[in-house]
Amino acid sequence: MQTDPVLVESLVVFSIVLCVHMAVWNQLSWCCIALAVQAFYVQLKWDRLLRTGAAVFQFRPSANSGVLPASMVLPLLGLALRGRCVAVGNVYFERFAMVITVTGMMLALFLSLIALGITRPVPTNTCVIAGIAGSAILYTVKQMLTVSEVIEVLEVLLIFVYLSLILLYLLPRCFTPGEALLVLGGVSFIINQLIKRSLASAANANADPLHFFLPVAVVGCVLLGIFFAVLFLFMESETWAASVFFHLMTAVLGLGLLVPWLSLLTQHHPVAWIFHFITLSDTRLWLLAYWSFLALVAVAVVLRQNGRRSGSSKKQQASTAVRKYFHLLVVLTFVPGLVLDRPLLHLAAVVCLAAFLFLELVRFFRIRPLGAPMRRLLTLFLDERDSGPLILTHIYLLLGVSLPVWLSPGPCTPKGGLGGAGGLVPYAGVLAVGVGDTVASVFGSTVGEIRWPGTKKTFEGTATSVFAQVIAVVIFLIADGSINLNASYSWVVGSIAMVAMLEAYTSQIDNLLLPLYLYVLLLL
Repeated sequence: MQTDPVLVESLVVFSIVLCVHMAVWNQLSWCCIALAVQAFYVQLKWDRLLRTGAAVFQFRPSANSGVLPASMVLPLLGLALRGRCVAVGNVYFERFAMVITVTGMMLALFLSLIALGITRPVPTNTCVIAGIAGSAILYTVKQMLTVSEVIEVLEVLLIFVYLSLILLYLLPRCFTPGEALLVLGGVSFIINQLIKRSLASAANANADPLHFFLPVAVVGCVLLGIFFAVLFLFMESETWAASVFFHLMTAVLGLGLLVPWLSLLTQHHPVAWIFHFITLSDTRLWLLAYWSFLALVAVAVVLRQNGRRSGSSKKQQASTAVRKYFHLLVVLTFVPGLVLDRPLLHLAAVVCLAAFLFLELVRFFRIRPLGAPMRRLLTLFLDERDSGPLILTHIYLLLGVSLPVWLSPGPCTPKGGLGGAGGLVPYAGVLAVGVGDTVASVFGSTVGEIRWPGTKKTFEGTATSVFAQVIAVVIFLIADGSINLNASYSWVVGSIAMVAMLEAYTSQIDNLLLPLYLYVLLLL
């Protein structure tokens, strides 16, 4: 009997949901279980729509819909954060975490409604299950959220609807339904929070300026991309005139909108603040020099591999081992930053994300002088997941290792730091993607023989992945004195093993999904 990878993936996700439920055990955790059950049934409908070509938009081929694993990320993340905030008595961020949980549930229910609305014949049983789960969630939300919090959730949902209509039309085959839910839902939440903070700028006087750079950078890149995607529908983008206009409009957006916006939010001039921030200590200057060297190494790897291809008579793609060079460079980049200076790493990751997004826009629109060379150089590193007009795997890799750093619950952290497995929370991305995924791919493709039923992944790759992550945890314990696992070693190993099993069976973007699930488990 052939094992269905989707069923095993769903079983792993259900196991993680139950772990969170047992640790939290409140009304919202029961709602998460109901959400997971209805998402599983709706995922089957989405998979059928993708196979028959009846989905409204063009989604990424060669993958299932991924609705269940994507639907549970935001709700579980909010529950884990809320538990930490309750422990330290931070009421404001406890309510904020609750809004994250409910927002994730509403986005997942909206995606379910779309699938049920376009499926023919109407799936009666799935509609009943989704109706019961949705009713339970709405009743709980009515009891727990205030009117202003409900309005905030509806604002995110409205932004998500419009953003999905625009980006899924402009970017066909770039996402599965689950990836669209996760990425566009996260961007919608960021946009709403940025608008909310901008309208109440006087309340930001005591806030850390560092936390405003990410939302402004993301919103700026989204605005730039949408504006030029619409503009270049009516004009040619490869001419020098269009390229000059692109660069001028980018400068206008940056200097005329984003810099004043940051000044309003941070109460400081952003350029002066960044200069003061990076010159506070010699350690920061040495770290920046070290990261610049690694960036040059990454460029050298790209050029060298393309030089080999041009010298060969056959057109070939980079091997798995070559692509994992970049995962190794990510580990070498992030571990010193996590140990020595996390605020600097936070800011550097934001700058790197903004640079990646901007360069991808340049490549996508063929903006001179870099657009055409970047298209040629990056073609070598494409895999089956880059089936749309955008190349997103390197951006997902950066997001995967950066999100645990950006999401570290600073306001809900005790003075002595997070105890137990929580001390490894900022390392979740490095563990899951930098170490685990790299070792699993390299060992699985070279020495793996026993395949997990229904997949191309191997038992040897998964086993060595878990072992390598445990070794990495030991190294982090030695290098970072702020980590104190106490008696939580078994929980750490179990969390790593569950996420490794998810990596073996998921067809979604593992660079994005795995760190978030490991983050949730370590935060409990």
